[in-house]
Amino acid sequence: MAVPALEIDGVRKSYGRRRAVDDMTFDIRAGELFGFVGSNGAGKTTTMRIVLGVLTPDAGEVRWLGRPVGFADRRRFGYMPEERGLYPRMKVAEQLRYLGELHGLSPGAARTAAGRWIERLELSSYASEEVQNLSLGNQQRVQLAAALVHGPKALVLDEPFSGLDPVAVDVMRDVLAERAADGVPVMFSSHQLSLVERVCDRVGIVGGGRLIACGTVRELSENADRRLLVDAPQAGENWTEGLAGVEVVSREGTRTRLRLAKGADDQRVLHAALATGPVSAFVSEHPPLTELYRDLVTRTGEAEEDAEGTAGPGATAAVGRTAGDGAGGGAR
Repeated sequence: MAVPALEIDGVRKSYGRRRAVDDMTFDIRAGELFGFVGSNGAGKTTTMRIVLGVLTPDAGEVRWLGRPVGFADRRRFGYMPEERGLYPRMKVAEQLRYLGELHGLSPGAARTAAGRWIERLELSSYASEEVQNLSLGNQQRVQLAAALVHGPKALVLDEPFSGLDPVAVDVMRDVLAERAADGVPVMFSSHQLSLVERVCDRVGIVGGGRLIACGTVRELSENADRRLLVDAPQAGENWTEGLAGVEVVSREGTRTRLRLAKGADDQRVLHAALATGPVSAFVSEHPPLTELYRDLVTRTGEAEEDAEGTAGPGATAAVGRTAGDGAGGGAR
């Protein structure tokens, strides 16, 4: 098993009587794409801000390569906040060069890195444009470039795919996969669960400030109700009636997708299908992440209040700078 690069251990954070993060514990391995999913207010952004040092936890610890994470470590992290964190009136290339130097690159190295990421993220046509004149999708690309320009050792990205068209999604997905292939641990949150399922090596599901489940989609599905796809061309709509623990999820022509509760007998399902005539398909399926997420959150019954919105004005201060320096998350 790969050694954890980034560890979040027993982290807690409260705002008054409201606990935004409660005993959050998981790790991210070198070269891993880790999806961090949950509804608004589940604790995702608060956790990310604690990892970056923007917020201080009430309890628990963040470790990098086995030791408590420090300021020098965090300077080598790349952070992309959900909120727009760029200088709106600064030109794209100029801004990326500035942020590279802010993270310790020489002027020449910052210029080279800015040019490379402008080209890689297909922003060449906008290099001399002010950020405020770009579409939201292109601003999102610039914000990713800002997180990458200094060659970070880890990436923490809050909703990086938000507002992107399908082509831009593919570009960003490929860039993150390249970073992971180079050994960089990549943690990102997203509400696009089908995308998370396609892209990520593992997924952490958060609800009510707690980590509800963590693992590969296949591992998460092992504890879920079983799914069956049955193609019985001569079966009527009610052929599953009387089968204990069997629920019809959907029907598409002659195909019926079923959910089987724990203890339900799939052989009884097969016999019932055969009783209607020939059976063209009888296949066990793994539920998609969307269903796994819904089932897990419903099962735990966690209240998901909007705790993240209480983080306060300091929450978007750039790592390694004070909030008074002007830019928000794009510099992190």
